[in-house]
Amino acid sequence: MKKKFNLKEKIQQFRAWRERPREVAPMSQEEHECLNCHDHYTGRFCPRCGQAATTSRFSMKVAAENFAEAYGMGERGMFRTILELILRPGYLILDYLRGMRVSYYAPFKMFFLLFAISTLVTHGLNIKGQALYDDSETSVQNLEKEIDEKSGSTEEQDVLEIEGETFKFSDRTKAIVYKIFDRMERFEKRFPSINTLILLMIVSGFLYLFFRHCPKIPDLRYPEFFMALLYIANMYTVYSIVFDFFCLSKLSSYSIFLTLIPLKQMSGYSWLRTTMKTVAASLIMFGLLVLLIILGILVIFLIAKRGA
Repeated sequence: MKKKFNLKEKIQQFRAWRERPREVAPMSQEEHECLNCHDHYTGRFCPRCGQAATTSRFSMKVAAENFAEAYGMGERGMFRTILELILRPGYLILDYLRGMRVSYYAPFKMFFLLFAISTLVTHGLNIKGQALYDDSETSVQNLEKEIDEKSGSTEEQDVLEIEGETFKFSDRTKAIVYKIFDRMERFEKRFPSINTLILLMIVSGFLYLFFRHCPKIPDLRYPEFFMALLYIANMYTVYSIVFDFFCLSKLSSYSIFLTLIPLKQMSGYSWLRTTMKTVAASLIMFGLLVLLIILGILVIFLIAKRGA
């Protein structure tokens, strides 16, 4: 008699598989002769020179594997890591931090590879064959035009009142502010991966303050949390590549909320506590960022005023 499909049972099995640490297959007892040093051994790699037991004569399959390895995609861990980043991201991170490094693709290598693929997709390698973002004008140039249109003339001055004293923003002050923001934007467009890593370091610093004593890893260290956030960024990039390939840019933006899933799984907090801690860290970070921007603009204004 055919067994009836039980959805609840399947969900329970999936949850059990997701939370269970990855199991490494037992070592084969078959004896091999290394084609490099002719040593006899059991296992997957030669203990003398490290060559793989699967090394054989060249064929189309071997050539294709070597070609893929040249671009960082030949390791089986790459596709397994992507699959588990979708199905069990937080538990993958726990496995990696607990020492299962060989089983998964290294987060830094994966970050730069996925970043390159994402760049290709957003610049035309998608179903529409066109760039998803218009780079003809920088946002700084658009901001400058918008302010000039609102003021009616570039010769007019904006006014700022602080503690009863009135300050006027001259064209020189505006020019300095525009130049700084323009340099920052040019750096972001020239080195987007480096800019993203810097952003990850800042974000991970604020989040670490709230997750450093989580139930799953009570003695979590900052370098470990940064690696975890790097994997989370890779997960977000995977979703973004898929959505951008089908030109669903809005879904690509909303996929940022999926980062709560690995944070909840790796920390052991409830959904409510994970969300509250993430929101609190974000508010503090953006509050300090806005404060730094205001202070920076004020300092530039005072310097320009004295030099006038």
